[in-house]
Amino acid sequence: MVIVMKPKATKEEIAGVEKLLKNLDFGVHISEGSERTIIGVIGDKRKLAETPLELMPGVDRVVHILEPYKLAGRAFHPESTTIKVNGQVIGGNKIVVMAGPCAVESEEQVISTARFLKEQGVTFLRGGAYKPRTSPYSFQGLEEEGLKILAQARKETGLLIVSEAVSTRSLEQVAKYADIVQIGARNMQNFHLLQEVGRSRLPVILKRGLSATIEEWLNAAEYIMNEGNYNIILCERGIRTFETYTRNTMDISSIPAVKELSHLPVIADPSHGTGRWKLVIPMSRAAIAAGADGLIVEVHPNPKEALSDGPQSLNYDSFTALMEDIRKIAVILGREI
Repeated sequence: MVIVMKPKATKEEIAGVEKLLKNLDFGVHISEGSERTIIGVIGDKRKLAETPLELMPGVDRVVHILEPYKLAGRAFHPESTTIKVNGQVIGGNKIVVMAGPCAVESEEQVISTARFLKEQGVTFLRGGAYKPRTSPYSFQGLEEEGLKILAQARKETGLLIVSEAVSTRSLEQVAKYADIVQIGARNMQNFHLLQEVGRSRLPVILKRGLSATIEEWLNAAEYIMNEGNYNIILCERGIRTFETYTRNTMDISSIPAVKELSHLPVIADPSHGTGRWKLVIPMSRAAIAAGADGLIVEVHPNPKEALSDGPQSLNYDSFTALMEDIRKIAVILGREI
């Protein structure tokens, strides 16, 4: 349930409600908005059967929530959340661009790409050191050596690092080097990993699962938030449908839908969403126009020689064109890059 405090409720009145709830062993989550404070309550509401919360000083009303995702939903947190990562803000008026190779292959590949992306105004370098691949014979990544290369690129360019954790063991390694940990589509419902990410307090990109509904996606975020980590960026990356021409079906409608249901920022991954580099630019335009807070795009100096996902990677010229397009759309929407 949610307890909505009056607009002029005092700190003492809010603290009084919080103390009562904690004494009854409820989980309490306080969201201070610009006009009023919202207190989210998690636990067995039968304990409150004989406690008239509505009569407590400062309380406006009590609202019962039907959605299973309490912390990720807007009922607990009506105002949109912004995530701050080492001085960079994700959400709000700014559109953030994360780009880089699908997989870290060599120091030369990553450093040269990072330098190019820096010139284009990118703030986050994405690169996979641990690669969950469909085939066990495909390139699986350089693991910690790949993370060290990403860290070197950050040192040289100032770009912040995004890299995927595929297990609790790899999470420990990613946490040492990356600024944002990514949970990929295949691990969206790896609940033990989600709980570990929640305990880590690391900023996290949570990608939508291959066949996940929006409710399942938000419930995955709930696992992380229930452990105390609210630094979550949701990522639409396409879902599996009967269509085979594209790698996945990019669900653009999920972007405004999730932004209505949840306060968390949402970015889009048109590379995995389509699997075809020629479709990445038009789907990026569509995602930004639909309200996405950013993009995560695969860029490679020579996609034809990429060890992973070359067909969906942009080369430098294509990425330059992408940045030009989304800057124009940002101006129309009154946003900035």
